Amino acid sequence: MMSEELKQLNAFLEKYPDIELFEVILPDLNGKLRGKWLPRAKIETAFAGGLKLPLTTLAFDVWGRDVESWVFDNGDVDGICEADARTLARVPWLERPTGQVLLSLHDVSGAPCEYDPRSIVKKLMARFQKLGLTPVLASEMEFYLFQSDNDDEGRPRHSQTNASGHVALGGQTYGLDVMQDMSELMHGVSDAGAIQNLPIDTLIAEAAPSQYEINLYHQADALLAADQGLLLQRAIKGVARKLGMRATFMAKPYGDLAGNGMHMHCSLLDQDGNNAFNNGTDQGSDLLRQAIAGCLASMKDCMLLFAPHLNSYRRFQRASHAPLAPTWGYDNRTVSIRVPADSHEAMRIEHRVAGADANPYLVVAAILAGILYGLENQLEVVPPIEGDAYTQCEPSLPRHWSDALEAFKKSTFIREYFGTEFQRVFTETKQQEMDEFDKHVTAMEYEAYL
Repeated sequence: MMSEELKQLNAFLEKYPDIELFEVILPDLNGKLRGKWLPRAKIETAFAGGLKLPLTTLAFDVWGRDVESWVFDNGDVDGICEADARTLARVPWLERPTGQVLLSLHDVSGAPCEYDPRSIVKKLMARFQKLGLTPVLASEMEFYLFQSDNDDEGRPRHSQTNASGHVALGGQTYGLDVMQDMSELMHGVSDAGAIQNLPIDTLIAEAAPSQYEINLYHQADALLAADQGLLLQRAIKGVARKLGMRATFMAKPYGDLAGNGMHMHCSLLDQDGNNAFNNGTDQGSDLLRQAIAGCLASMKDCMLLFAPHLNSYRRFQRASHAPLAPTWGYDNRTVSIRVPADSHEAMRIEHRVAGADANPYLVVAAILAGILYGLENQLEVVPPIEGDAYTQCEPSLPRHWSDALEAFKKSTFIREYFGTEFQRVFTETKQQEMDEFDKHVTAMEYEAYL
């Protein structure tokens, strides 16, 4: 065990002498939390190479099943877990004193697993370091808050209703009274964030009834920003469960209401700590335009990372604040990549494609890879869109899961920036999920055709 990691662990144990149990958490490719419970006396094994999990744990399908097409190719071997001491935290929403820590997975040689989401982000960070640049990121996370039980038709029940008990007509966007109605949850999440070192920025009511958004401060560490995005989702779900409610990051819980997005803000620092996107003008630097060009050029290939599930594609509708084509513009919320109106020192891009159901690590990785592609090839960007992008640009991003999977599977961009093994494994995982959905007949089909 590295001495610094050991110091951080011992300091944590000393700070929280009452903690009995640790949840050691391995984020898989779907952003699901896998892992084990360890008693306090065994937590050192997670830092000393003594904790193992099958490498395939990273690539279970969304139901937690092995991917049959390749699970036994190498004998379903174990990987070695590596705990990240920076993510040690108390879990305040649980009754028993519990701690948590995030894991990465290595093969037996000690090399990072090629399809570990955290390792993918680290590799891309190293490529930026060689260019003398540091990505700075922050996430905006939308979610719905439902009652704990479903209605008679199996649909989730809204937490925000009107005076007669029916679903409210709108969510009262930015409404402070709505926030007061949910103050117990919002304060609970804010308090949990303080305990878990999650730098929560703003909390707001969103456009649809029962929909909210919580934003994080930016971090000059892409892995930390992705960790915090994942752990914020975990905290929101945990606090909601404690209060007898359900929080969901499902992209489109209702077809006629707003979807849940995960917008990601990103800028770059140069070696002197200055914003490399800022050249003192409202238009930004050449690096800004190259970064945008790279993100636009790679957007189709990365669509499976931004929208990884069947339900993800219900979010992409005209005039829905979900982009349909690779477009960009200044202070324009109808495009895929927005350059927000702000001070020159805060010049950045807002990547608006991903749903809140996507894996935060893979969203961060896709954005970083796109920016790298633009910088390394010095791409030139098309003119920015002014006005309504929905009326000016025909939809050209994949609108269906199968189309996104096909683009991902054939992509040389994915192969170069993410690796052949990741491309293969993620393709097979998504294919198994798609095949499963194809076997099931919906209630609407019976109603229409039976």
